Amino acid sequence: MALTSATSKPERKLFIPIAWAITLLVSLLPDIFFRELTGTLPAWLYGAKVILIIALLLACLLWKRLRPLWLFATVLLAVYLLEGLVSRFYQALNYTAWLQAASPFVQNIGSVQIPRATTGILLVLIMLALMGRFSRFFLVKGKLDTPAAPIPLIMTRPSSWRILGPAIAGAMCVGLSVFTFVFGSLPSAQGLKSALPLLPFVLLFALTNSFGEEMLYRAPWLGALEVPVGAAQALLMTAAYFGIGHFYGVPYGIVGVILAFIPGWLMGKSMLETRGFTWAWFIHFCMDTVIFFFIALGSVRPGG
Repeated sequence: MALTSATSKPERKLFIPIAWAITLLVSLLPDIFFRELTGTLPAWLYGAKVILIIALLLACLLWKRLRPLWLFATVLLAVYLLEGLVSRFYQALNYTAWLQAASPFVQNIGSVQIPRATTGILLVLIMLALMGRFSRFFLVKGKLDTPAAPIPLIMTRPSSWRILGPAIAGAMCVGLSVFTFVFGSLPSAQGLKSALPLLPFVLLFALTNSFGEEMLYRAPWLGALEVPVGAAQALLMTAAYFGIGHFYGVPYGIVGVILAFIPGWLMGKSMLETRGFTWAWFIHFCMDTVIFFFIALGSVRPGG
């Protein structure tokens, strides 16, 4: 099916609320409401999200006016089915037993990263089949020194992403470190001594997590949404989805959502402006390195 090359303003007025509604309904937002209000998640929730995505895809295929959103629906379906199938596959293998001899840090983080890395790689193959080339979902180097558009309240003058990329990574790492020292427990000398041998795993998990999350929650979404809803709305949607997805992460709660939304918006901006994956992955990797290192230290834990 051919990709739509342009979308008129009246069409975008239809696509934008539909895309926003679907994005929020299939995000972690319903899970948060159920978990916080009732303490449990209904067994039907995952299936309901998949059915909603399939309904959107069928509507796109059957109603010509919605056709430009078919790729967005397909990306969502691929993400949700892959996450569910890969998780079930590894559970059937009892893969957590592979890590029993490892440290608690490697067990806890590795049990998440093995399925996530697998899902990310499989998603690359599916997106390549759907979109035809890596550049359509930003999985290319991109132009690293392209000019960056001004950022409201932060950067009033254009700058190069070769300067802005490392600057954002550094600022986010400092911010995460300060947050951890203020709201987490101070690392002890024994904790530091125990964490240093885990540094190779910290870097490995930061590498796999940053790649997996950029593939699952940003790059293909931007490739599918940029044309039908416009770059600005696509950027906001992916940042919102990414932020909500970190409610039970590090940091935790509403603060975690906000602190994930901001770099999520900036990483998406880097993809759209450089037309590549590099700066988003680099910024995300640096942030994950800080987070995983503090988890290894025992200063913070996911979900609180």
